[in-house]
Amino acid sequence: MTVAPAVCLNNPCLIAKERPPSVHDASSTYPFPHHIPSPMTDPHPGHKLPTTGLIEVRVRYVECDPMGVAHHASYLPWLEMGRTELLRAGGMSYADVEAAGYFLVITRLEIRYRRPIRYDDVLLVTTAVAQSGRVKIEHSYQIVRKDDPTVILTTAASTLACVGRDGAVRELPALLSSHDSQTP
Repeated sequence: MTVAPAVCLNNPCLIAKERPPSVHDASSTYPFPHHIPSPMTDPHPGHKLPTTGLIEVRVRYVECDPMGVAHHASYLPWLEMGRTELLRAGGMSYADVEAAGYFLVITRLEIRYRRPIRYDDVLLVTTAVAQSGRVKIEHSYQIVRKDDPTVILTTAASTLACVGRDGAVRELPALLSSHDSQTP
């Protein structure tokens, strides 16, 4: 599977910035596990995380049924990849968020399969933060073929809630929440 880096559609200046080292990055200057960058604070004061990103995915044979059509369960990893790369485009990894004690669990997922996706299609998956509040983030998604981006193949929406290591609901890190939102 080919995955292109996420593109920050609303904040291209972040692409040029060097990403802070991840806790799983062997070249990290942070001694593991002594110091882990905290997603609670902004590593680049004044910048905002991107709210829209785009990744490219090629449909693998293993993701298809015997007729060469992508199985409905194959869409879930593509959405996850979109969210993960959107976070990475903002300068942090999900591993960094987890290391700081924040876990994002899916509480709602809705997928509308509008047209079939087939083996070896090259897809563009757009991920957008639709809304974020104190404890949850809502994303919207759109999947199109790279060679015909005018035809929408799939739309989706998800809600993620923030929990701590103990599984109890907790507030999102400041960088991931939008306090101007009325969403709880």
